[in-house]
Amino acid sequence: MTAYLQFQSVSKNFPGVRALDGVSFKVKSGEVRGLIGENGAGKSTLLKILSGAYYPTEGKIIINGTPQDFQGTRDALNAGVAIIYQELNLVPEMTVAENLLLGHFPLKRSGFIDFKKMESIASEELSYILEEIDPNKKIKELSIGQRQMIEIAKALLHNADIIAFDEPTSSLSDKETIRLFNIIKNLKDKGKSIIYVSHRMEEIFKICDSVTVFRDGRMIETFMEMDKVNHDLLVSRMVGRDIKDIYSYRSRPLGNTVLKAEKIIGPGLKKAASFELKKGEILGFFGLVGAGRSELMRLIYGAEKHSDGEISLEGKQLRIQSPRNAIDNGIFFCPEDRKDDGIIPIRSVDENINISVRRHSMKAGFFLNKKEERKTTDSFIKTLQIKTPSRENRVGSLSGGNQQKVILARWLAEDVNVLIMDEPTRGIDVGTKNEIYQLMYDLTEEGKSIICVSSDLPEVMGVSDRMIIMREGEIVDSMEKQDYSEEIILSKALPDIAGEKIPVLKKKEN
Repeated sequence: MTAYLQFQSVSKNFPGVRALDGVSFKVKSGEVRGLIGENGAGKSTLLKILSGAYYPTEGKIIINGTPQDFQGTRDALNAGVAIIYQELNLVPEMTVAENLLLGHFPLKRSGFIDFKKMESIASEELSYILEEIDPNKKIKELSIGQRQMIEIAKALLHNADIIAFDEPTSSLSDKETIRLFNIIKNLKDKGKSIIYVSHRMEEIFKICDSVTVFRDGRMIETFMEMDKVNHDLLVSRMVGRDIKDIYSYRSRPLGNTVLKAEKIIGPGLKKAASFELKKGEILGFFGLVGAGRSELMRLIYGAEKHSDGEISLEGKQLRIQSPRNAIDNGIFFCPEDRKDDGIIPIRSVDENINISVRRHSMKAGFFLNKKEERKTTDSFIKTLQIKTPSRENRVGSLSGGNQQKVILARWLAEDVNVLIMDEPTRGIDVGTKNEIYQLMYDLTEEGKSIICVSSDLPEVMGVSDRMIIMREGEIVDSMEKQDYSEEIILSKALPDIAGEKIPVLKKKEN
């Protein structure tokens, strides 16, 4: 293997900020290089420079011995670079074939698009990644996992030799993740240079040959032999301090039952679901993506209507037909998809925090009390350490961790009884994860109760007092903390994919 991709003293300045500072490292042909670091460490900035979206302030990129001078993304694409971002770059209203060949439509002699040929090319490309998708289907009709595979197919179609994945599994099921790893392995075997960015440490150890650590815009260290590093060492390099236990679990006495769900039936559930939540408890829900965890929470919150069953709070039966009913009873929901369901990206941090609680502070019932709202916002920015230039900054421009803190601030401004947190740290760096966990413990010590829904088993085991396991739309078991066993939990949650073999990526001639 030879060094195919090189970064030489790459720096990037923005007004008042040095986002990257003299980054240098090499990636060989046939190597999967992990990039890890907290949000704001510089990983995304480096990928945007590699993609041609940003121009470096200093330094250069060398590909196969040739210095590059990308003036835009097309230059990078022509040089064999493909970036597969966490936020997928697809056109929802266009077909799969149109997305795959966008900007490169085959034409007839008449100059019109040759749709038949376009469909044929798309079908052939999809066959390489083993996806049986109708090329004439619109992107908006596909699952997140299928859309991710379309992005990979685009990279292969352009015969990219350098492929970067940015948090690729954040919305994938376990089966889709296995398939993705299989594809990456085969790309590696074909001599492609792979950059793999992830906050999930177990993935770094599973898929990467080497790992480079970023902190505060600088490259801290590169480890070329994965068997000589461990989780704690990488975390300490990322955050600049030792973290022996990222979850830092704090035990506490639990009270009586606060929330009780009895025989709940509704969309996404195959069997009636029942569970209880105690005062001051963190109740974990674990299972596959698609196991019905989020669907059950949406029924409890009123985002979906349950067709049967009862929900009671402190012994009082509730009639929850909408989120407003839940909110009025102190039940709040931090959704899995922060961008689409949790925030209003184009509005300010101030507005996002106050959008719910302002109904209590409005003057004469319809005039905004801006002074009170600013006071609320400033208080939570300080208390939760929300990193934002100002309260007027658009919330969509903040990191995932800070967006999650804004959602938490919105509900903490209310009178909370129960807080449902669905994938509370998805896409969040390890340092901010610890902050979120500490906040969860603080809330439960104040007598609040939390439901923590996650597909990250170490997270559920680490923070919860008790766990409920779901599989294929039903609750299959519950477990006390002292009985937690990763092997047993997985055997209950993931029996249908145990030992499954994912077919090998088909060979594609260059």
